[in-house]
Amino acid sequence: MNKIDQKDINNAAWAACDTFRGVVDPAQYKDYILVMLFLKYISDVWQDHYEEYRKQYGDDEVRIRRKLERERFVLPVVKLTEKNEETRKETILDEFPATYYSLYERRSAANIGELINIVLDHIEESNKSKLEGVFRNIDFNSEVNLGKTRDRNRRLKQLLEDFHKPQLNMKPSLVSGDVIGNTYIYLIEHFASDSGKKAGEFFTPLKVTELVAKLAAPKPGDRICDPACGSGGLLIQAAKEVGDRNFALFGQESNGSTWALCRMNMFLHSFDSARVEWCDTLNSPLLVENDRLMKFNCVVANPPFSLDKWGAENAESDQYHRFWRGVPPKSKGDWAFISHMMETALEKQGRVAVVVPHGVLFRGAAEGRIRQKMIEENLLDAVIGLPGNLFPTTNIPVAILVFDRGREGTAKATKSTKNNVIFIDASREFVSGKNQNTLSAEHIEKILSTYKERKDVEKYAHLANFAEIKENDFNLNIPRYVDTFEEEEEIDIDAVQLEIDDLEKELVVLRRQMAEKLQQIQ
Repeated sequence: MNKIDQKDINNAAWAACDTFRGVVDPAQYKDYILVMLFLKYISDVWQDHYEEYRKQYGDDEVRIRRKLERERFVLPVVKLTEKNEETRKETILDEFPATYYSLYERRSAANIGELINIVLDHIEESNKSKLEGVFRNIDFNSEVNLGKTRDRNRRLKQLLEDFHKPQLNMKPSLVSGDVIGNTYIYLIEHFASDSGKKAGEFFTPLKVTELVAKLAAPKPGDRICDPACGSGGLLIQAAKEVGDRNFALFGQESNGSTWALCRMNMFLHSFDSARVEWCDTLNSPLLVENDRLMKFNCVVANPPFSLDKWGAENAESDQYHRFWRGVPPKSKGDWAFISHMMETALEKQGRVAVVVPHGVLFRGAAEGRIRQKMIEENLLDAVIGLPGNLFPTTNIPVAILVFDRGREGTAKATKSTKNNVIFIDASREFVSGKNQNTLSAEHIEKILSTYKERKDVEKYAHLANFAEIKENDFNLNIPRYVDTFEEEEEIDIDAVQLEIDDLEKELVVLRRQMAEKLQQIQ
């Protein structure tokens, strides 16, 4: 067979969503589609390797099985049994490998939803170190989500048939290594834009993740963390920036369903060793070593904007002392996430890049005090304003804050401890879209080059020193530093009045002509 194109596999995967569209809420059916894509992928990889070993070992199934079990994952054999209560003996009713293809062959079974659940349970149990808990939040036998038995069976049969298309053959011999991961991200992006806020909470647009990752600039050997990792797109983009496989990925996510998507996303991108924890980062973080928060070279995140009820009531007694600069208001958790990120960045070298709403730049009270302390510690490196309508969840413009713990302390005026902040107003440069704006490669490159050069650019960037920021009461609102005012064209009042006079004369003539026409009609 010919190699399968990325566009074809994307379109075929999105078309498979028609089975549920209009019947099941997009926030729910995304899980079924993405889990089925994952199952199809690992089944195709398994089958591809099976055929390869079959050529080597012929009909020696035991030897083939041993070879397969040394792969990245195991697809076990499912045995469905029935116990005789009198003899207490079990009879095997059915036996098949835990693959998509076994389910496809049984797609007309009256208990197909139950069979899919059984296959997923077996896969999870046989790959605990990589997939434990990944399928616990998905139920293919759910009457609540998928309807009563007859409707549910029809939809699941159709779903299995949708994924049997030639364009969705994901054998490694037919698709390149990045195709499946790209398709997964493509689907997540489309779910986010197709279903609005509810299904879009876990997704950061690809161009935004690319920009954040490049600003964080991870290097070989770095430990990279996203404490609000969603489905993992930002972590994956940061990993790509390293340039080789010498890095370690860590993440935390509070939503169980989204955490499962992230684990599958890591697996599909061959980042099996990534440690992604299901937990509440602000109240009960699990990336801990010896009762202390783990430290990282790069910390990146697009945390939920202005999170309400984030746990302020517990912040004063936080065992990790993350909020020593101050406790953010209980209705806005932005600076709580930033405080966490700063405390998990390595002292004297860690870098932080975080997406925030503009209120973070200028709100006062506790937030203002925390912001002031971080600036006085010489931690803030850059404030970058982005265009509005970049996200499927909100049309508000956002900003990226870059912190560098390599700048800690202001005593040494060396290049690595510069005591200034580069402000960039990139809010007016974007590619306009029907429903959503985006950034082009040129826009990203301009932001990055301006950030690195740290020079004033008229109506685009300004390098502000500490005294200037202090003079502005540590308010980081970008228009205070970057003048984008455009002078309005001067208006000649006399010429405009003459034009109005001429128009009024024409109007008198037209009214007289209209009156004459009306008299003729009568």
